[in-house]
Amino acid sequence: MSHEIGRKVEIHFTIQKKMVQNIQPRAAAVRCLMDRAAVELTHTHQKRFSAAQGSQTVRLEKKAGQTSIDRNHPMFRLIREWLDRHFSDPQILILSLLLVVGFVAIFFLGRMLIPVFASVVIAYLLDGMVTHLQVLRIPRPILVIVVFVMFLAVLLLLIVWLLPLLSSQVGQLLQQLPSMVKAGQSEMLRLPERYPGFISEQQIKQVLDVAGTEFTHLVRRLLSLSMASLKGFISLLVYLILVPLMVFFLLKDKFKILGWLSNLLPDDRGLSVEVWREVNLQIGNYIRGKIWEILIIWTASFITFKMLGLQFSMLISLFTGLSVLIPYIGVTVMFFPVALIAYFQWGPGSQFLYTLLAYTVIQLLDGNLLAPLLLSEVVDLHPVAIIVAVLIFGGLWGIWGLFFAIPLATLVQAVLKAVTKRHLAAQSLEEPSESN
Repeated sequence: MSHEIGRKVEIHFTIQKKMVQNIQPRAAAVRCLMDRAAVELTHTHQKRFSAAQGSQTVRLEKKAGQTSIDRNHPMFRLIREWLDRHFSDPQILILSLLLVVGFVAIFFLGRMLIPVFASVVIAYLLDGMVTHLQVLRIPRPILVIVVFVMFLAVLLLLIVWLLPLLSSQVGQLLQQLPSMVKAGQSEMLRLPERYPGFISEQQIKQVLDVAGTEFTHLVRRLLSLSMASLKGFISLLVYLILVPLMVFFLLKDKFKILGWLSNLLPDDRGLSVEVWREVNLQIGNYIRGKIWEILIIWTASFITFKMLGLQFSMLISLFTGLSVLIPYIGVTVMFFPVALIAYFQWGPGSQFLYTLLAYTVIQLLDGNLLAPLLLSEVVDLHPVAIIVAVLIFGGLWGIWGLFFAIPLATLVQAVLKAVTKRHLAAQSLEEPSESN
């Protein structure tokens, strides 16, 4: 019995051994197949990854090629060369930055800083008098006090005598304005009867309607100004106190203020200093010459209009003198108020023609004799440049832009001249080095 059990156990182990022997080659084959599949799958992933990376590289190379092509575009190259040529110099960059900051500050803060600008202009003019009087070898503090006292005396004379006279004439003009408008309307209504082939009654009515609308707007503006007269009067009183104080301290502490401003600027500012010297020379002479021109034209116009018996002679002569500040345009604009006031006072007679003739003679003498004598070789600007400057700066800053159009145009001209001179000097230094 035990023998049979042992025999069965032996047969069982023999069968299991044979089964294991048969399974091992098959498992090895399966393992080999799995290893081959894994290797092939790895190769496939590597090929796909390398292909994707290659396509991405090609796309990047194409994009880089397109970028290089865009950078080599003639327009892009021209702009880059212009920027490198004009702004590679640090002094030109500093000068451009100062100009941009100055123009932006004036454009956005101009109305708030009007008293400061007025004080700077007045102090600039009075400092010229102090500089000329230093030839007498009098200490500067004493000269500053003397010149400032003269300035206060002139200001007091303007407030006590001129301002009431001008205000009374403005009041008289406003009182007579409705009657002038009515007389003008009646004269215009007679034009179709005198010139029936050129002007119709309907056209005259259209013109009168437009003129009436504009006159209504003007009256509303005047009323709004009169309602705000208290605020304007208070502001005027504040300005009359602040401006003389600032003028005195600007004269007294001139060198301290200039030293403080110079400490704020970079050390490498040779080009800016060169531009300032040229602008200071030209604008100083221009402003002094213009002040003398205004005073002479004002006085001559007042004497002439007073002798002719023209109404509002002080008011008209003052604006006639101030009109020389706006080249070419001011003289033309002032012709119409003079002609209208003379026409409404005397009608189309000999006195009216004498007034127009006198105004024309004054302006001709100013343009051909007085202005060349006072402003010869002071501002070397072409008439077209002057008109463009008046249009641009007048559009930016209104009436103040019209007054300071020529000084600002002189500044632009000095900047362009200094930058061009610096470029020519740099090119002349580069040419010998390239030849060597």
